[in-house]
Amino acid sequence: MKPDPTQCGNPVTRMNKRQARVVGLLAGLLGMATLAQAQVEKVTAVIGEQVRTEQAAQASQKRVASLDTEASAMLAEYRQANAEIGGLKAYNDQLAEQVKSQETEMATMTRQLGEIETTSREALPMMQKMVGTLDDFVKLDIPFLPDERANRVAALKEMMTRADVSVSEKYRRIVEAYQIEMDYGRTVEAYEAKLGDEADARTVQLLRIGRVGLLYQTLDGKETGYWDAGARKWVADDDYEEAITAGLKVAKKQAAPDFISVPVSAPKEVK
Repeated sequence: MKPDPTQCGNPVTRMNKRQARVVGLLAGLLGMATLAQAQVEKVTAVIGEQVRTEQAAQASQKRVASLDTEASAMLAEYRQANAEIGGLKAYNDQLAEQVKSQETEMATMTRQLGEIETTSREALPMMQKMVGTLDDFVKLDIPFLPDERANRVAALKEMMTRADVSVSEKYRRIVEAYQIEMDYGRTVEAYEAKLGDEADARTVQLLRIGRVGLLYQTLDGKETGYWDAGARKWVADDDYEEAITAGLKVAKKQAAPDFISVPVSAPKEVK
């Protein structure tokens, strides 16, 4: 009968079998450890990938938030730019209207300048004639305030030769002189003057009643007379003594206005 090798075998053989089982067990454990390590590494990789994904998501969120902020700022700038564009457009439209108005005004002024030049050429001869007419009128009129009126006409003649006086100012001065002469015809005036020449010269009071009459009376009241426009000379006539005395009081505002008798030249028939 042969012995059972599993029961009565060589101790060395039995040890080898045990070692083999231990080795197999260790190999299994090692395999399991390797598998576990691989799984751990895989899980670690998955976790790392998840972390990276979350970090990327956070970075993306921050980027989105930053872009949203930039977009909001750009939208505000865009709206402000639109508002400024609207204001600038309205301002440009207004300027365009002003420029158009100024161009129209410039054209009008250019036309008026041309008209003024034409008017000046036509006005100067007319004004010269007005001054000459005024000179003749003063010389032919009754002789009151002769020096004052003659000097006024002389000043106008001198002014007409001056280039530094505008046409409008020349015309104004001439019209002013005409107005003064017109006012003489509506006023009563008394003043002292000298009549006569050399030995016949004497100081008298003159009474001008518009342009209707010009009377005189010596300061001592001994001589009264008037200007005879027809004869163009002074005529002594004491018949007007009371009239001139009353008239002088009225002119000097020493009495209320009243009717007085004055010599009036008869009108002449024009031939």
